[in-house]
Amino acid sequence: MIDRLIQKIKETGTPIVVGLDPQLGFIPDSVKSAAFREYGETLEGAAEALLRFNMEIVDAVHDLIPAVKPQIAMYERYGLPGLQAFYRTVEYCRDRDLVVIGDVKRGDIGSTSAAYADAHLGSVAVGEQRFVPFGEDFATVNPYLGSDGVLPFVKVCKEEDRGIFVLVKTSNPSSGEFQDRLIDGRPLYEWVGEKVNEWGEGTEGRYGYTEVGAVVGATYPEMGAVLRKLMPKAYILVPGYGAQGGTGRDLVPFFNADGLGAVVNSSRGILAAWTKETYASYGENGFGAAARAAVLDMKKDIEGALAEA
Repeated sequence: MIDRLIQKIKETGTPIVVGLDPQLGFIPDSVKSAAFREYGETLEGAAEALLRFNMEIVDAVHDLIPAVKPQIAMYERYGLPGLQAFYRTVEYCRDRDLVVIGDVKRGDIGSTSAAYADAHLGSVAVGEQRFVPFGEDFATVNPYLGSDGVLPFVKVCKEEDRGIFVLVKTSNPSSGEFQDRLIDGRPLYEWVGEKVNEWGEGTEGRYGYTEVGAVVGATYPEMGAVLRKLMPKAYILVPGYGAQGGTGRDLVPFFNADGLGAVVNSSRGILAAWTKETYASYGENGFGAAARAAVLDMKKDIEGALAEA
């Protein structure tokens, strides 16, 4: 699956992932009102608003980008209707030939991780039949429980041609409370980065990258530079661009000399672009066009930074 992601990056000419993390607060009233008229101000109505919003965003940007990253928590908060909206979002994106990174941050004891891996990357048997529950191409994985929690995902990746991104150095301000702690003189995130290399052994694709990637925040470019050298075969999913403060210049250390090696996520900066002064001229009904303009501006920012490097 890493080869497909890289091929899509080459085809679109951009390493951008749009984070499909919708919130009712920045979904236009016209979208919410239409959903509420049909389903009421209910969990079903909220979930339908998320789905309709996602569909218009995807329609506006799918030809510009290689991948999307729906964050499951934004859907789970609306219960079973929300999970149905997550499933339908994944399905819609795959129909638009986008790589789907399920931002689920799963990881538990072995048997539980195996169940999570089947749910999000694999399939399950029911009698004589097999079914694909959610069908993402990649999933984010929390390594806190160690290899017991990660290897079941790696197993499914090998069996189903799927991939994972392991949390190594996350973009949130308090990440250092644990991730920066020194162990035998080195920060924990470096030890996790070395395990990413180990977990990825034997999964290299034709471009030389493995199915086991890493999540490293754009808000920590110096650490990103260290981790890039430490994980030469791991693709890095980089959150933290835009709303969290990351810029194109911050992204340079995450890329390899071949121009590959990283894919950059932006969520609110694209989804809620229509609410920002820069894109205000598009208006509420032009939220899809505003998202497209934000993607193009992000692409220009990244290209400019990489060209100057």
